[in-house]
Order: sequence, then structure tokens, then C-alpha cells
Amino acid sequence: MTPKPSLLSLPITELNSWFAAQKQPKFRVNQLLKWLYSPGISEFDQMTNLPKSLREALKNSFTLRTMKVAAVLGSEESPAEKFLLELEDGNRIEAVILHNAQGQHSLCASTQVGCAMKCAFCASGMDGMVRNLTSGEILEQFLFAADLLAKRGQRLSHAVIMGMGEPTANLDSLLSALAIVSSEGGLGIGARKITISTVGIPAGILRLAELDHPYHLAISLHAPNDSIRTRIMPSNRGIGMEAILRAADSYFEKTGRRVTYEYILIAGVNDSIENARELAGKLRGRNALVNLIPFNPVKELAFRTPSASQIQQFARILESNGIQIALRHRKGEKIDAACGQLRRSRGINAPTEN
Repeated sequence: MTPKPSLLSLPITELNSWFAAQKQPKFRVNQLLKWLYSPGISEFDQMTNLPKSLREALKNSFTLRTMKVAAVLGSEESPAEKFLLELEDGNRIEAVILHNAQGQHSLCASTQVGCAMKCAFCASGMDGMVRNLTSGEILEQFLFAADLLAKRGQRLSHAVIMGMGEPTANLDSLLSALAIVSSEGGLGIGARKITISTVGIPAGILRLAELDHPYHLAISLHAPNDSIRTRIMPSNRGIGMEAILRAADSYFEKTGRRVTYEYILIAGVNDSIENARELAGKLRGRNALVNLIPFNPVKELAFRTPSASQIQQFARILESNGIQIALRHRKGEKIDAACGQLRRSRGINAPTEN
């Protein structure tokens, strides 16, 4: 039996055509869309201002929500809540809701099942990449988080596309989903509160520059030179940091938006005084922010987190060289919140927990 198409992935032109075929007035489409992105709406029968016959036709033609929760780590009292979400085809992805003391709630969303980048410090790519997520599957992560927060009287305020997968490798689906996430008729998260994080694919960075969406860009740099970067990030082979930095410069020139460089500090790999000085030399003169992230341990990997004093020394060297930094505190260490950990710990396609 062929699965019914997801309503969340249906282009508006096709939705309009379907309503026309049902001989429904055009205003019904807007009624449906208002319900579609409202918190807590997971069944067509909840859309009470739509005629029952229309609700039945929608039910027979489309699926509304396709994901179910396979596992949860953390709670609303913890800084991070991690969800293992099972897709309609049995594949699993991860999504994390991050909470801060200012009452802001961010979703870290995935764009692919698995990842092809195979970064040595990340669990997401350890089992390879299975497939891209559809725009509806990306959007449904946001709806899931918005629903959960709404039950608590809270609201999803920010988004980071830093979950499983390389966003620029699935850019069309991602941008289609974010158009709804950032619109007033959708989830209403301001575009400037959304960050797209890439491993550093120059073609993807340049395409984002040309499209000139108002989202923020973060590049996972994680090394001060090509030797270290290629060792821990195989995607760097054949590209090189200079090409990535040139693409980032073009992005800044085109959009006027500062680029953030993510830098995971790994003990004995990229955290030395020399590494800090070399990184400062690479970024000096650029309008950039370096987001320093202490490594979040993964039990299958031998990497370690630097000491607090080593982290502070690295940060001081960057600042003394005029590099603006942000030192991220690990919110998810106790719940295996590093990308890909929960999916592996519970089995890639293990039975769903009740």
C-alpha cells in the first residue's frame, strides 16, 4: 500500500489544486494552513471550522503528523531535552530543545538521517548517511517542539540547524521548511533568530549568500590548519580552509551578516597555545565570532574534553588578538546531547519505547 503524502511537504500550488478539485472555496486553504501550524493540532478532526466532509477527504488523502517519540532524555527542568524521533519509514533522527535562564527555548533540528561528513568527533556520521529529510519532516520537528512547549505555557523562540546531517546538502527542503518556521502565518520565529550551521562546503555557503535569506550562518571550523582539520573532518580533503574562508568572506560581503565559526575544543588535538595563535592569525581582520565549544564526550570515541584552564587560556589568546569569542557551556553532557549519541545508544532502528 502506497503511503499517503504528507500534508506538511505539499507545495502550496498543489494544495490549491487539490482544494479546487474538491470544489472548495479558496478561503478554506487559509483556514487549513492556520490549523496546520497551530500548537497541539495533530488530527484533522481538531480543525473544527472545516466541514466534516472536507476533514474526511483530507484524512483519506494525506497524513498530518508522521513522527513518533522513540526515546527522551532530560526534562523541562534540565538545560536540554533530547528526543529520538521515529519517522514513518522506521528511520530515526534526533532533535534537542535547549533552555536558558532568560526563558528562551531553542530547537536544534536535523536535516538528514545520519550524515555523510564523518567528522571524527561526531556520532552522527558513524553509521553513514541514509537519506535527506523532506521539508515536512524538518518542519514537523519544529511543530513537535512548539506543541510540547505550548503545553507548558512556553514558546519556541530560536532555532539552530545543527542536528544530524549537513544542511547545505539538503538546502531546498530546509529553506522550504524555514520559510514556514519564520513566517507570521507559520511559527513566527524571527529569521534573525535562526542559525544554519554547515561543515564548510564552499558551494553551499556561496548559494546561501546568493539567496540572501536573513538567517545567520555558522561554519564548523574546528581546526586552525588543514592538517588538523582534514584529520578530524574528512570533508576538508580537496577543499581546504582557505576556500572555506573565501566563501565566508563572500557571504559577509554579499549579506553584511557576520559569520560565526564553531570550534570544538578537543584535548591534545586542537587546543594548544600554538593552535589558538594560528587560529587568531587566520581570522584576524575578519568580522567573525568564534563559538568555543568544549568537546562533549562520546563513549565510542577516544577524544577528551580539555581542562577548564586550557579552555580559558585558548579563549584569552583569541581575545588578546582581537577575535570576538563566545564560550558555550555544555548543556547536554548528562543526557548524551552530542549529535547522534542517543540514536546510537538506543539502536538505529530499535523498537519504539512506550
